[in-house]
Amino acid sequence: MNTASLISTLEFGVVFGLLALSMFASLNTGVLSMASVSFAACGAFLCGRLAATTAMPGWALLIAGSVLGAVVAGVVSLFILHLSSHYIAMVTIAVLLMTRVAVLNLPAVTGGVNGMSIPVELGYPYILATLAICVWTFSRLRRSRYGLAAETVREDTVVAATLGINTRWIQTVSFIISGFIGGAAGVLLASLYAYVDADTFFLNLAFVGLAAVVLGGGFHWLGALVGGVVFTLIPELLRGMVDQADQIINGVILVVIMIFLPRGLIDPARRRPRTVHAGSDREEDHT
Repeated sequence: MNTASLISTLEFGVVFGLLALSMFASLNTGVLSMASVSFAACGAFLCGRLAATTAMPGWALLIAGSVLGAVVAGVVSLFILHLSSHYIAMVTIAVLLMTRVAVLNLPAVTGGVNGMSIPVELGYPYILATLAICVWTFSRLRRSRYGLAAETVREDTVVAATLGINTRWIQTVSFIISGFIGGAAGVLLASLYAYVDADTFFLNLAFVGLAAVVLGGGFHWLGALVGGVVFTLIPELLRGMVDQADQIINGVILVVIMIFLPRGLIDPARRRPRTVHAGSDREEDHT
């Protein structure tokens, strides 16, 4: 793999990681949602339409797509968050299917069956800037009052409610964060593809995002980013050695991770036993 191909692969890996981070944002409060792909589609098609009809700069397109994703996520959350977890997952899959139908039947906005070209190139500076903002935000949120409340809601909504946490509000905020990041990921992905249609944001992309979360680890925000990069990079590195490597290697990676590292590559709990043992050793030495 030459340098140009490696850079391009890393760009896609980071963007897929951002999409996985969008899924993690809602999963962090116990909501398994595939709707991140729909939020990405909203951002992508808005970017294409604005880029074709206005002279907006790249950063404005990125913000516009992110805001639209957040708004759509807020609206969707009003209808689905009163459901139980497995029903939410099913409904978000339905949202993804309806998004595809809407794309096909709104040719004036999305290009319909012909799709839409994206006449703007947002390269690695925008990708790195978005990544840096997300990393800073999630690192700050993790130990904030919201972050602690989100983890409590994820573990047990009944206990969280007993502690006075407004579980519906926490999940709504997480959904809006998911929509904002999903919209940004959609804009960046559309720019990398330079073309989007109804099949760009469909079940296969949802699988990639969810697989990245499983691979990287669903208990820490860093896992989604690492999973997206690894899930994209390894098949590309091995493509010349194995035919259909992207399909074979992805499956093998997921099976190995689920067997040996069921909590993913990034697991905050993995360090805790060591701390306990270290403390025990110090107590024994003292006695």
